[in-house]
Amino acid sequence: MKKQIKISELIKMPANRFHPLVYIGGKPKIGKNVYIGLLSEVNAQGSEVKIGDNCDIASFVSINVADSHRKAIGLAKGIERKSIVLEHDVFVGSHCFIGGGVHLGHHSVVAAGTIITKPCKAPPYSLIIGNPAVIKPGHYKKNKKK
Repeated sequence: MKKQIKISELIKMPANRFHPLVYIGGKPKIGKNVYIGLLSEVNAQGSEVKIGDNCDIASFVSINVADSHRKAIGLAKGIERKSIVLEHDVFVGSHCFIGGGVHLGHHSVVAAGTIITKPCKAPPYSLIIGNPAVIKPGHYKKNKKK
């Protein structure tokens, strides 16, 4: 009988509590009841990522503290790394990128396909949408159940 090889072993992806095809790099602080979808990455190598409780991160999402473009083209000697914070109850739609220096307030939504490359602080209940990303503060607060 052949030994079954797990795909995570085959591609040397570290095991995690989410899915064998979710990449977790470094040591991000991830809260309780968090979902991270298939083929997403959370890269905290060299900086800090904090994801609060009850967050829902869809498939094909990249949360990455590192920006190496200046190094790659010879304008810097190292990779720039900045922290990322997602407070409690944040939803991130599929095919999004969240880069270093981003802080998303609780109960915020990042619309599918949104690209956040510049450091920003979105207040609670915001909608973050587009490329480049636009923050619509309080978009969901008016719809909050009392």
